[in-house]
Amino acid sequence: MPQLAELTTSLVAGQNLGPAEVESAALALMETEETDEAKTAFLAALAAKGETADEVAGFARAFLARAVNPGVEKWAPQAIDIVGTGGDHAGGFNISSLVVLVLASAGVKVMKHGNRGITSKCGSADLLAGLGVTLDAPLTKIRHALDELGFVFFFAPAYHPAFRHIAPARKALAAQGKRSVFNILGPLINPGRPAHSLIGVFSQAWVPKLAAALDALGTRAGLAVHGVIDPQRGIDELTTATPNLVRGAGRLRDVNAEWNPADFGLRASPFAELQGGDLATNLAITQAVLAGRGPTGLVDTIAFNAAVCLWIVGKTGSVKEGVPIARDLLLGGAVAEKISATREFYAS
Repeated sequence: MPQLAELTTSLVAGQNLGPAEVESAALALMETEETDEAKTAFLAALAAKGETADEVAGFARAFLARAVNPGVEKWAPQAIDIVGTGGDHAGGFNISSLVVLVLASAGVKVMKHGNRGITSKCGSADLLAGLGVTLDAPLTKIRHALDELGFVFFFAPAYHPAFRHIAPARKALAAQGKRSVFNILGPLINPGRPAHSLIGVFSQAWVPKLAAALDALGTRAGLAVHGVIDPQRGIDELTTATPNLVRGAGRLRDVNAEWNPADFGLRASPFAELQGGDLATNLAITQAVLAGRGPTGLVDTIAFNAAVCLWIVGKTGSVKEGVPIARDLLLGGAVAEKISATREFYAS
């Protein structure tokens, strides 16, 4: 019996996979010996059983080990990624993309890992490309960007070639309205391996699991977060429009809380102020924000997320301390200058 079929039988019986079985399954998914049907059945059975944090961390290790190495090890101990799982269907603006620019303006090295919009009209790759980032830049240019600009974008398809052998199974599941572990893995397989992380999670139930997976992967300091829009709906962001579930990893593993805007001197905002759209809409929103004409809730949410990241990497002693710093960078011209520098850097 082929390897995946055996493992699928175990999953259907409700058995969790051990480390060796996860490694074996990951290898089988990456290669062409197994049929797309077998891969689809395995991924469906794993999701139906419910992935454990250890299983997710094991798959992340396997795919990280086989990712293209961008050669950014010297920056990784100080760097952070701010990224969401996607899949919340909330229609929010690309908050994390502007947070990247705020952090880079603050002197924090940022390694953002992401893709074009899949469950949204405009993904992080779409907006950053619209702001001047060349997604297929060579590795020498990527490394230079960390020195020159303070941030880099790792376009996921370019760094995980093995994923092409899994794409048919993922598409088959999506056509059935089903997710797989690959809807969760993206934030955990940043090829630059930054030591710090802020991960937005599409589901309340996944917040503790992804925090535990971050911990298992050796994250120096990180948070998994989820904004609760209502009992049936949430967003993979920290926002000023929602209560926010927060779980820590690494140095922050004792964090287990619900954060509200008022806790950090911010006013609660209507969720409508965080709405985004397609690329043209989000570029227009970006310009409005930088010109001081953006919705207050969106400006505050960007500042909130950036302040959390400043705290995670140790730039500030508290989240609240970082909010005015982040807002000044966003509205005072530093981020606009960073965008101009980015366009110039990638055009040269």
